[in-house]
Amino acid sequence: MIVVHVHVHVKPDCVEAFKQATVENARHSVQEAGIARFDVLQQADDPTRFILVEVYRTPDAPARHKETAHYATWRDSVADMMAEPRSSVKFANVFPDDAGW
Repeated sequence: MIVVHVHVHVKPDCVEAFKQATVENARHSVQEAGIARFDVLQQADDPTRFILVEVYRTPDAPARHKETAHYATWRDSVADMMAEPRSSVKFANVFPDDAGW
């Protein structure tokens, strides 16, 4: 599994629109065969900050996700809503794992 945390800082006047667009993208994303989980988290003490937690089943699933129409729609619709460019951090899960160790 590959886990990606996408950090997003949204302009204050765009929070609700960002949430709507991102939830719509997440609803489609969880239907992809390569995605095990797709969470949308909003920071409790700063509602302009979000983390998307994307859990992919295979190494090529993130690239396939970025080829979908719903991802392109999301990317283009939220681009001007961001207060700064989004960033991401990739993780490999240690536990639970598929190797059985």
